[in-house]
Amino acid sequence: MKGRTKVNHMADKKMKSILQMCALVAVKHDPQLKEYYERKKGEGKNAMLVLNNVKCKIIGRVFSVINRQTPYINTHKFAC
Repeated sequence: MKGRTKVNHMADKKMKSILQMCALVAVKHDPQLKEYYERKKGEGKNAMLVLNNVKCKIIGRVFSVINRQTPYINTHKFAC
């Protein structure tokens, strides 16, 4: 692994740990994120890299719900 492996001292470590737990739970219970995780793992990606991507997807969902001021609607179940 190249580069730093430690968390920056300016980072909110509590928030990062909570987000990590959210990503682990989401991979187990959210069908979209579970399918994404398994697909990327099947491509040979590192588990931590894929979990980091899942965290970014969760953050994107949270910010879109806040910006739109509407509840989250799972559009995946409406897709053909």
